[in-house]
Amino acid sequence: MNDEQLFIAQIGRTVGLHGDLKLHLHTDFPEQFQAGLILASSKGRLEIASYNAVRSLISFVGYGSIEAAKKLTNTKLYSTPEETKEDCALGEGEYFWFDIIGSQLYEEELLLGVVEDIDRMPSADYLVIKTEQPLVETGLAKVFLVPYIPRYILSVDDASKKIHTADAKEILEAS
Repeated sequence: MNDEQLFIAQIGRTVGLHGDLKLHLHTDFPEQFQAGLILASSKGRLEIASYNAVRSLISFVGYGSIEAAKKLTNTKLYSTPEETKEDCALGEGEYFWFDIIGSQLYEEELLLGVVEDIDRMPSADYLVIKTEQPLVETGLAKVFLVPYIPRYILSVDDASKKIHTADAKEILEAS
């Protein structure tokens, strides 16, 4: 897989006798799994024959028997950012993680750092911020977390890769 591949799901064990497999999602968009969709995988391109979102079961063209389907156990499924944008609808104020990662985090005019990753925790998603070097040189933490909630995130401009925040500097200073 190249760097543009997004890990979206992993195939689990077989279920039943007709080639159905358990699907373990690593995406917030299960609606993208539609019959006819072709996905990249660690075992080549796979075409979805059917997907049951309620039971998290999937089957693939050419793998209709339990023996054939077992060959796909533990296979990882991938999409690209372009395919994801085409197949997944965002609501107002929602962003894809790949559009947020790499964004600069500002409090007023002060650049605090760059979003390195996003951690999903039970209460909220957290932006993992790599602190700007001049701030690190003053003794502040090299990395800190900012909750992705309205109290801290004032605005996101995914086109310019800038996030404006409130009180994130206090989090940094306490880290």
